[in-house]
Formats: sequence, structure tokens, C-alpha cells
Amino acid sequence: MRIISVTRHISDNPLRVSQIESPVARPGEVLIDILGAGVNRADLLQRRGSYPSPSGWPEWPGLECAGTISAVGDDVQGFQVGDHVCALVGGGAYAEQIAAPADLVLPAPSALTLVESAALMEAACTVWSNFQAARLMPGETLVIHGGSGGIGTFAIQVAKALGVHVIVTARGAERTRRCLELGADVAVDYTSEDFVEAAQAIGGADVILDVVGAAYLERNLAALATGGRLVVIGLQRGAKAEVDLGTLMTKRAHIIGTTLRARPHAERAAIVAGVGREVWPLIPDKVRPVIHGTVPFDDAQAAHDLMESGEVFGKVVLVP
Repeated sequence: MRIISVTRHISDNPLRVSQIESPVARPGEVLIDILGAGVNRADLLQRRGSYPSPSGWPEWPGLECAGTISAVGDDVQGFQVGDHVCALVGGGAYAEQIAAPADLVLPAPSALTLVESAALMEAACTVWSNFQAARLMPGETLVIHGGSGGIGTFAIQVAKALGVHVIVTARGAERTRRCLELGADVAVDYTSEDFVEAAQAIGGADVILDVVGAAYLERNLAALATGGRLVVIGLQRGAKAEVDLGTLMTKRAHIIGTTLRARPHAERAAIVAGVGREVWPLIPDKVRPVIHGTVPFDDAQAAHDLMESGEVFGKVVLVP
């Protein structure tokens, strides 16, 4: 089969098509013929050599995919050849096939195309698991940084389906407008407006979902309500910052740091099962992935270039 391998000594176009042996479905696994693979920022880090696949997973990028089951390993229940499915994987989705543990696989929603379904798993599992970690409740106020990204656009919709008041940050009038169309109650253009003021105007944020990292730590704490929870899921602008412990104590606030890819298999499987129970029933009436565009499999580098341009709204999907 063909895969997208990383050739780091070729700086201008390090993603190349390579040929390797096709995988087989071992006990507990299903073999998926991939018809779409979501492109995530973790893939860009992996291309640069800073975020390798966890042990046991293929070394090439790709954290999520959708396709058709072509083989079923021993001890697998609930799936059969021909099923349309989505998978959350630790690596290797930039390929024509992947063998995935069945407990990291969900049926593709029948109302979506497989290309749309390819953009579901990473965002859905990230959003649902972090809402659980933050104990987000109906009626609370949530600030979502990066509201125009794949996680942000999905988080807006899930939060509104749960009855949460949503404030998002995004760049520019067009992106903030589209976030409002997705259901956000307030959209802050961070190039000209202050999200802290927007949150404080309504008593502060109960939960903040942050992809920015160190550069926003002080302002995030200022934006929190008493008892608020800051959930850090990305470090786009730094990993180290000073914490004002006085503010933390006065507000009785919590800072929570999470990742998805590095979790033990059992935890990832539990998250997938929870997404199947709680998020899948919301699709497509209340929640659906936002697809910025598709890029041919052979042109994976163009997909990464597009992600790095800062012009993506929603998700980019690699397709055969």
C-alpha cells in the first residue's frame, strides 16, 4: 500500500508517497481501507520531528480516518467487512489502509459522507474528554480559544447542544462571523478586542478551553469566574509561564492540562466509547464537522502548507 512518509532532509517538501507492505488485522483489530484522513496540527509537529507516534503505532502521521472495513480480526464483535467506520489512531492514518483496535473505532454517522466522517474523531474525542475533565455543566459560560479551528468549530456546536453559553476568540471579522453562525453567543476578534472584558462582563468564564498556552495564562486566569477551570490543550505560543498563585487561590480556580494521543489505550478506548454514547446522537442535527477543504493524498504537503497558512476554517481532509 501507499503511505505518506516524512523525509526530513528534503526541507521544501518533506512529505512523500512511499510503498510498504499492507497491514493485516490482528486479534481485536479491524483493517480499514481509508477514504479520508483528517489533518491535525499534531501532524505538523510530527513532520518536524517533535511529536512522534506512540509505541506500537506506525511512524508516519495521521491521527484519524474514515473508510470501509476490509478485514476483521479474531475476537472482534460488532463490526463486519463492508462497514463504514471512523477511527481514532495513534499514527499512520496518512495511508491507504490501517489496522486499528476495534475499541478505537465507531460506525461512521449515516447522515455524513466518509470525507466528513474523516474529520470527526480527533475533534470529537478532544472536545468531549476535556468537557468531562472540566465538569462543564449546562448554563455555564465557556470560552473557546481558536474558535475557527477544527477543535474550536466542533466545541462550539457541542457546547451549545449541551446548553452552554459560548464565547469564542478568532482572528478577523469573517471568522468571528462564521463562529456566530455555528452558534457562539459572543465572538471576540482577538486582533482588536479583549476576551477578558467579554468574559468579565457576564461574571467570568466557568471553563476556558485553551490552545494558546503560556502567552494567555495570565489573561485566562483574569477571565475566570470564581471556581473556574482552565483546560490547556495546546501550546501554540509557549509552554512556560508564571502563575499568580494569589489569583488562583482567591478564585479557587483549577488549571487542567490534558493530551489525547499520549493516553494509555484503555483511556482512549473509554473516551471513544463515551463519544459514541454522548456525541454521536447529536450528529447531524446539532453537530457536524466543518470542512474547509479536501486535498489529494499525493499532495499531503499542500495540506500542511494550507494548515500553516492560518487561513483554514474548520478541518482539512486528505482523500484518495
